[in-house]
Amino acid sequence: MVVVGAGQAGLSAAYHLRRTGFEPERDFVVFDHSPGPGGAWQFRWPTLTWGKVHGMHSLPGMELTEADPAQPSAQVVAGYFAAYEREFGLRVHRPAHVRAVREGTAGRLLVETSQGLWSTRALINATGTWERPFWPRYPGQETFRGHQLHTAQYRGPEEFAGQRVVVVGGGASGTQHLLELAPYAAATTWVTRRPPLFREGPFDENAGRAAVALVEERVRQGLPPRSVVSVTGLPLNDAVRRGLENGTLHRLPMFDRITLDGVAWRDGRHVAADVILWATGFRAALAHLAPLGLREPGGGIRVQGTRVVADPRIHLVGYGPSASTIGANRAGRAAVRDIRRLLAGETAAAA
Repeated sequence: MVVVGAGQAGLSAAYHLRRTGFEPERDFVVFDHSPGPGGAWQFRWPTLTWGKVHGMHSLPGMELTEADPAQPSAQVVAGYFAAYEREFGLRVHRPAHVRAVREGTAGRLLVETSQGLWSTRALINATGTWERPFWPRYPGQETFRGHQLHTAQYRGPEEFAGQRVVVVGGGASGTQHLLELAPYAAATTWVTRRPPLFREGPFDENAGRAAVALVEERVRQGLPPRSVVSVTGLPLNDAVRRGLENGTLHRLPMFDRITLDGVAWRDGRHVAADVILWATGFRAALAHLAPLGLREPGGGIRVQGTRVVADPRIHLVGYGPSASTIGANRAGRAAVRDIRRLLAGETAAAA
């Protein structure tokens, strides 16, 4: 078997493969595109310290404890994932680039990688989204004289000192960027396509299940998944309350075009800007699966649980409803359970 990706979802799947009797290297192999352990967390901006992270569930079988809240989350998670790989003997091939997955022979899949060709009876895809930042397109974008960057390129607020910054996006990253930037920037403007939803009080188990169900229904229909955060709202913590009170989180509707020196709306309003920061999220990194033709007319891949409906040999973990740390853990276990059934059926048919 082949596991593609060694973030939370990929390591969870590898753990459950080993726990149920599959041996690393002999029965399954794990490829990871990143240079080191930590999944997408290793690329988070340095000012996103562990104390600012909105919850991360530990990997199965090994708790993350006693992390320093002042330490960058990238360092905390990279160290934790590295220790996890050592603890469970999960050798990860990295940096290994999975270029394509094609139909092989005798009912197997052919996986083309930078480390050669691999033939497999089943594939667990855990590639996440970090490598596919989403950049919306607006008129005038190409001629803007200032600087544009995406959350994936953000490295902290100091580089924006004295600049006029427009932050685009109504998710957690957008609000975090604004709250960090405000003390440094000459001015900040927040724009979103929809009014942001703020959530008061605890996010209990029932609310979590309802949110996941909404995302799950989309992937069941073969539609591109929305993030779980998009249907849960933003937690209304003390920092967000202060931002709302002092005007940092005053939201404007989405602009209609980008000018040479800012952004403009149809009603004639114009905001001057030196920087546009696109906190507009990510899309699933699935280009390597394109040769298999798995996408539905709606643009997504239809998934039942973690299993791709069009090809039961392939499981997507960390996709759609499992694109959270707790969801990734559960998805890894579910994928391994289904794959064991698939392989048992193949063995019975061959007997």
